[in-house]
Amino acid sequence: MTGHRIFGLEFGKLYPLYVEKVERKGHTTAELDQVIQWLTGYDAAGLERARSDGTDLEEFFAAAPELNPNASLITGVICGVRVEDIEDPLMQKIRYLDKLVDELARGKKMASILRSP
Repeated sequence: MTGHRIFGLEFGKLYPLYVEKVERKGHTTAELDQVIQWLTGYDAAGLERARSDGTDLEEFFAAAPELNPNASLITGVICGVRVEDIEDPLMQKIRYLDKLVDELARGKKMASILRSP
């Protein structure tokens, strides 16, 4: 692991926190998975593998099939920082994911979350 300690956080430990956040606001695990898959290019099996095999966030994003080309359209503030201004590429990807989960939990329309035209 290099860089910030969040990079070593296991995706499988973070995922239930995301589930709890979106379900508390009336959304589903399927919607959460759709958002994560849109960002990372993982399919359902790949996402399940990442949740269960101890993959940390650095490995999760390094092994992601393809970051969505529209990810750069994700803007706004997360944890007090504008995601579009984050210089570390891995931290930016992590914050993109956080931002998408926040938008889902807040009830933003899926087309808007997925940056559809």
